[in-house]
Amino acid sequence: MSILDDLESLKFEYGIPEEERYWLYLKGRYRGLMIKGCAHAVFFCKLFCSLREILQETRRAVQPRAVSFGAAAAEDEMLKVGIIGCGHLGKQLANVLLKLVPIPAENLQISTRRPEALVEFQKLGVRCLYDNAYVANWAKVLFLCCLPSQLPNICLEIQSKLEKTCTVFSFVSAIPLPRLKLLLNHTNILRPQYHFAEDTDVIWGENKEIIAVLQDPVILRATCPYSKVGGIILNIKWLEGVFYSAINICTARNVFHSHVLQILDKLFLSVHLESCKEDSASCPKFQLTDFMNKSYVKSLFHRRPFPWFDLTAVQVKETPFSQHLSATPVLQHHLTLLYCDSFGISLTKEELPEVSGGSPSQGSQG
Repeated sequence: MSILDDLESLKFEYGIPEEERYWLYLKGRYRGLMIKGCAHAVFFCKLFCSLREILQETRRAVQPRAVSFGAAAAEDEMLKVGIIGCGHLGKQLANVLLKLVPIPAENLQISTRRPEALVEFQKLGVRCLYDNAYVANWAKVLFLCCLPSQLPNICLEIQSKLEKTCTVFSFVSAIPLPRLKLLLNHTNILRPQYHFAEDTDVIWGENKEIIAVLQDPVILRATCPYSKVGGIILNIKWLEGVFYSAINICTARNVFHSHVLQILDKLFLSVHLESCKEDSASCPKFQLTDFMNKSYVKSLFHRRPFPWFDLTAVQVKETPFSQHLSATPVLQHHLTLLYCDSFGISLTKEELPEVSGGSPSQGSQG
């Protein structure tokens, strides 16, 4: 396509009056949103895979003789991802999940009104069909990439099919979490929210494929949860939801809360600052009171799992973890390093985004 670069009449902006060109910034904002959304979905799925591996290791350590599991147990340990809606965003998401997580093709299913148009995915071995209820019932993680106008009918189709432990990851920005919770009759929902700085920097690789963009260290750093580069800023309440989602996965497997804290340390604090190597006491460790209020902790028996958390409430209300995360810059730095490491890039201390105390941003979806 490079031979077309200098042909003005074939460019998106051609024919737009000068007084309306101001609105072209929306094109860059849309692309930046899609890139950030896909990056955060990849990060979540990578964490989900790592958590399942840690749980398998824990299970083998507790039951050393149970080296091999039955077929049903082995299937339960797999990450099975469903996507409902396969327009532009759905296709880009499917591509990045297949290539960057990577999710095996047989572990991805797509439900769309025109499955016959997804030949490229079918050739890879992805099952493409038009059966929202089937995909919702099958998936461990379900991405909603449909139009807002389609969502109420889709929710009616799938609400009785969702397993309690299925994590629904919604990209439908026009439907707020409380409404989505009612439509789905489901609490295990994640929905990233983004807000915008006044100026959106043009850094989003306009002429590059999304796969290539998400291998560019500059753009990847801009997608970090705490980064303000690019002018599109993630509401950190989503990151809190990811933590409580991991706890719910452990709760579903009846893992005692003392073991869950060790698992969270291993999952989220596996990449360290240089200062941690010099002074191990400066490295953060998770405590029960980081996730629950002190009065509840006192009543929690030692050999019990965490309670089941409503992820929709976690993302719209203040939680003990909100306060802990916003008051602990070193933890924020650890999470930034983990995020970058999951994409195969490293950060120096100078490249870490600025973090500060106070309540996490409550910006609305743009």
